[in-house]
Amino acid sequence: MPSQNPPAQPAGPSQDAQPGYGYPQAAPQPGYGYPQQAPGQPGQPGQPGQPGQPGPYGQPGPYGQQSGPYAQPGPYAQQPGPYGQQPGPYVQQPGPYGAYPTQPQYPGAPVPPPPGGGSGNFFKGKPAAIIGAAVAALLVIGGGTWFALSGSEDAPGPDAKQTGGPQPTGSEPVDQGDGSGTGRKEVDDLNAGRKDGESKVLWLAKNDVDLPRNGAEVYGPWFAGDTVVKGMYKEVAGYSVDDGSKKWSLPLPAELCAAPVRGTDDGKLVIAYKDGTGSKANCTQLQLVDLRTGKAGWKKTITKKGAFDLLSSLTLAISGNTVTAARTGNGEAFRISDGSPLFGKLPGNCQPQAFAGGPKLIAAETCRTGDYDKTQEQLQELDPTTGKARWTYKLPVNWQVDKVYSVSPLVVSMSQPDQKKWSVVALNANGTLRSRIDGGTDRYQPRCGGGFVVFGEILEGCVGVAADADAFYMATEPKEGGTARTNAVVAFDLDTGKRKWRADAPAEQMMIPLRMEGSNVLVYLEPKYDSGGAVATLPPTGGRPTVLLQNPASTSSIERTFWSPRLAYHDGRFVIASGRVSASNDKEEKETKTMMAFGK
Repeated sequence: MPSQNPPAQPAGPSQDAQPGYGYPQAAPQPGYGYPQQAPGQPGQPGQPGQPGQPGPYGQPGPYGQQSGPYAQPGPYAQQPGPYGQQPGPYVQQPGPYGAYPTQPQYPGAPVPPPPGGGSGNFFKGKPAAIIGAAVAALLVIGGGTWFALSGSEDAPGPDAKQTGGPQPTGSEPVDQGDGSGTGRKEVDDLNAGRKDGESKVLWLAKNDVDLPRNGAEVYGPWFAGDTVVKGMYKEVAGYSVDDGSKKWSLPLPAELCAAPVRGTDDGKLVIAYKDGTGSKANCTQLQLVDLRTGKAGWKKTITKKGAFDLLSSLTLAISGNTVTAARTGNGEAFRISDGSPLFGKLPGNCQPQAFAGGPKLIAAETCRTGDYDKTQEQLQELDPTTGKARWTYKLPVNWQVDKVYSVSPLVVSMSQPDQKKWSVVALNANGTLRSRIDGGTDRYQPRCGGGFVVFGEILEGCVGVAADADAFYMATEPKEGGTARTNAVVAFDLDTGKRKWRADAPAEQMMIPLRMEGSNVLVYLEPKYDSGGAVATLPPTGGRPTVLLQNPASTSSIERTFWSPRLAYHDGRFVIASGRVSASNDKEEKETKTMMAFGK
């Protein structure tokens, strides 16, 4: 959807920066990549075909004006499309400018409002009344009710329950072809209509967890050998990749509240759960889990460090043998192998509010300015063992880090909430500015999930974006045509920020980059009413997608029911999991489909 002529651009950072330190100085000519005014006109939420969807605070946002974490139906929820059956508990407020995309809905599908992706610092650009309310809450709490958090580092953690062999969940008899259960007969029924060249349905899992009234967020899935793992409510569970049988279950004392987007190479993961079951419980308990066996390892309690500490959500990230736990202005790190502390508060005036992990550890930090109208953020690459900064990149004043689309190479989304601007920048290995992505007249729609976050930020977990050493790939906003939707993937040169090529999705389908698969871009082609979804690749030169796994048309109606889908492709198998599970009553809750796997 073409943008309107943008107004004059603000000054911003230049390509010049001190080697290895990354302080930008003057502004080059703006493109999409650096702060620009949001194109387009405001549209009406939930009405496809409008010239623009609303940005923050009721204003239009750039590149597709995606609704953010607190508004519109939750993660991945904006345009009419295939997913959207699960209702959720929260009414959300608008978020920034396309950095927190939402899930598509088909016309007529129920509109769920569960929590969306992470937000930036809640205080930035917010009315004084909101801050006053938060401070008032602190004053009440400060009147003698701050408690020392209980729990010993040596306290025993939860124990995994091995299931002792294949025990498919939800395997009660069903009518042929409705996709309920994971028994052999049900899987055979699902494959009865499969055509030549289409993948097999390996299994379909239904919910077997008794959930609270408002449902629960789903974490994962994570692969570890022949096991796929997901976490939800008070359980982390591992399933056989081949048949979906539940291999192990790790019950938790309280609700799961945070998890990284990836585990370690040897199949370890650190999750967080609450320190109680009441409404005032906080996300403070860290637990090591072996994804292959479900065995619980060390346990740690995160203690209060700052005034707003327990009012902000905890987020976790893993880099090598380090797991970081962050709240607004407070971050600390632990060694995954034994739980020993590695580093906490950083030297200087700037402290982490969130981390992104993987091959590098990237910290998004907030710096004290002493001026409510002036905010200052910076990015640093930290040594994952010592916390020592390897370089620093300062953002322009009043700009904030929204998401890290790629850690290596480093591609970052940032925004200016007050002026409703959005920018995507690429940084060099030493933290200096490499380029600003110039999106031209297209509008873009990355999709960032991660759950509901208060006073915090989740940097990772976006799809609709991918990057290799030379290029950044991003999905465009869908174009509407009746009930059909289609889009394109655009490649940008990371050295110049300029467009390299544009690849259109197949007719009436959406094409969503997931990650790199070798030298190619791995994409998911969303299902439509008469064909299943597909996993495919785009070559680094563009062109048409090459399908690796074409899912059956006969089960496309089931594939479309997963709300806010979590997508994972590993070793020739594709798993789609619902991002949140909720139902209006217990019977419907037990019939809710939670994961589906396809393979050759």
